[in-house]
Amino acid sequence: MTELPPLNSLRAFDAAGRRLSFRSAADELGVTQGAVAQQVRQLEAHLDVVLFERVPKGLAFTPVGRSYHNRITGVFADLRAATAELKPEPKKVLISVTPTFAAKWLIPNLPDFTAAHPDIDLRIVATERVSSFQSDGIDLAVRQGSPPFGASLDVTLLFRQSLIAVAAPKFGDKGDTPLYPATLAKQPKIHDTHNQWPSYLAHLGVKDQSPRHLRLSQTSLAVDAAIAGQGLALVSRFLVAHDLEAGRLVEVGAAWEVGGSDFYVLMPRTAKNNETVISVVTWLKARSAEDT
Repeated sequence: MTELPPLNSLRAFDAAGRRLSFRSAADELGVTQGAVAQQVRQLEAHLDVVLFERVPKGLAFTPVGRSYHNRITGVFADLRAATAELKPEPKKVLISVTPTFAAKWLIPNLPDFTAAHPDIDLRIVATERVSSFQSDGIDLAVRQGSPPFGASLDVTLLFRQSLIAVAAPKFGDKGDTPLYPATLAKQPKIHDTHNQWPSYLAHLGVKDQSPRHLRLSQTSLAVDAAIAGQGLALVSRFLVAHDLEAGRLVEVGAAWEVGGSDFYVLMPRTAKNNETVISVVTWLKARSAEDT
C-alpha cells in the first residue's frame, strides 16, 4: 500500500496552492512562512516531484503540482463537508470591513446586533485589502465605492457618502458652528488617506490657509486626533454619530454630498439561500437606516 504523505504537509500545500504564496498560507495556518516552505519541501521530497516553481512574485504551479492540487483541494473540501455534517458549527458569519468602519460604526453597534441575534456568531475581519469571498471564506463585505462590483455579487447600499468637518468642542467655543468657510480655512487640518480637504474647501469656495497639517493613514486615527484637539477632520457623518452625540466632537463644517463613493454591503449571489447571512444583511440595512 502506498504510504500517504504527512497531513501537515498536505495542508501546507493546499493553502500555498490556493494563495500561491508561502507568506499568505502561513497567515492562514497560523504558522511561520518558513514552516510552510519546509512542509512543502518535505512533501516534494516524499513524492519525489517538484510541485511549485519559485518566482519573484510568489509561487507558480508546475504541471504536476497543479494537477495534484486540484485533487487535494477536493479531498479537503470533502473532509470539511463530512465534519460539518457530523458536528455542525453554530450560525457563523464572517464579515470583512475596513478598520475605520469596524472601530467607528460596527463595533459600537454590536450590542444592538447581539440583542437582536444572540444565536449568530458574527466574526469581523478588519482589513484595508479586498478580501476574497472564496479563498478567505468571507460571507459579507462592506466596501466604499460605486457599482458595479461584479456580476456574481448582490449589492446593498448602506450609507451615502456625506462628509462633514468635525473637531473637538473647543473649536466651536468662540463662535457659531458650523464655522464660516473663511474661518474654517484657517484652522489646522487632519488628513487621512482619502485626502478630501482640497476638494472640500474648493466646494466651499475658499483656499486652504491652515497653520499646520497632520497626516494619518486611517480615518479612525483622524477622528481620534480630532477628539484629542489636534485640528479639524473631514469624515463621513455616520462614522462619528456616536462621538457627536456624546459631545466628544462638534460639527464645524457644512455637509458635502460626495457622489460615487458610497458604502455598500456585498454578498455572493449564492448566499441568498443562507438565512443566517441574510439576517445579518437585514440588520445592517435596518441599523444604517436608523443612523441615516
